[in-house]
Amino acid sequence: MLLIKNANVFSPEPLGKKDILTAAGKILAIEDSIENSLFKTWDAEGKTLTPGFIDQHIHIIGAGGKHGFASMTPEITLSELITCGSTTVVGLLGTDGSARSIKSLFAKTKSLESEGISAYMFTGYYGLDPNYITDSLQDDMTFIEPVLGCKIAISDFRSSYPTEIELLRILRQVKVAGMLSNKKGIMHIHLGNQKIKMDILFKLVQEHEFPIANISPTHVGRTKELFEQAIEFAKLGGMIDLTTGASKYTEPYKAVLYALEKGVSIDKMTFSSDGNAGLDKLDENGNLIGFRKAVINQNYLQVKELIHDGQVKIEDAIKLITKNPATNLGLKNKGEIKLGADADFCCLDADFNLIDVFAKGKQMMDNQKVIVKGFFE
Repeated sequence: MLLIKNANVFSPEPLGKKDILTAAGKILAIEDSIENSLFKTWDAEGKTLTPGFIDQHIHIIGAGGKHGFASMTPEITLSELITCGSTTVVGLLGTDGSARSIKSLFAKTKSLESEGISAYMFTGYYGLDPNYITDSLQDDMTFIEPVLGCKIAISDFRSSYPTEIELLRILRQVKVAGMLSNKKGIMHIHLGNQKIKMDILFKLVQEHEFPIANISPTHVGRTKELFEQAIEFAKLGGMIDLTTGASKYTEPYKAVLYALEKGVSIDKMTFSSDGNAGLDKLDENGNLIGFRKAVINQNYLQVKELIHDGQVKIEDAIKLITKNPATNLGLKNKGEIKLGADADFCCLDADFNLIDVFAKGKQMMDNQKVIVKGFFE
């Protein structure tokens, strides 16, 4: 059992100064004052406590490979995730469904769970050809607990150019599997930069009347034109995901401010990193000189910019990496500080710098020093 004292709590809604009692990785009590000398106590005086951060799109087993095997990025480590406050992650495959295995993705997901954080995954990859652990997407979701849905790509030359009927058949499996397994079920959609943008997704919702909550487009900030369309998708009730660690037409926090001006609710937007994806390293003339990994630490840094530069309230800004992705993924015990929720916390100092991290009730980072590392670190 752990008793956190004197924390300025944002759940993400502001609760004021509270004491929080946790046990077995869950929140047992949230009170103005809890006194008990039997509990291990951690004093959060002067600190802001938020839910642990969620990264719903990150390449935990690596990605890349567009310039041969040597351009493939390595697996991510626990310390890298803890350093940026990510206590919950969703791993997925990218373009590569050959050298990267869906079974290896499952193994890494379970490994991160063993090391102390919460990890989930999407089955499938860019293509339409089956790339599942079992015989089907529906069986993966139904029988494998960490599988929350599937990934597919559209409007990209690396995709399989799926038709609306093919996407509807995928969505049918997602929806039925979600019903059977008591999961929300989402089709997580990589968006490229082709001119068709999100046209096909509007057809799924408006012409075929498929529930928009099960359709999860990402990389919506890739181009200005794509983001304008994403704004309309959000106004229909969809959740749109802005990538913070890779290609984008403007800084993600500025895209959020623009969407807010256009009437999009803050509750309909999320940040994810696309972290650990393989990117080109170019010289000043645009020549390829090497490779680099997409950064994983920009989710919260973009939230900080929303607070400082955008003057967005902390309880609203923090939703983009806590409550909103939890809602999108259907994770009822994540993204909020409430009774019965998982005891995942991030602590911020007076300048909103991330200084402490707790996952499942266990402290993982203390005063910006990672104190729990992966088994092979």
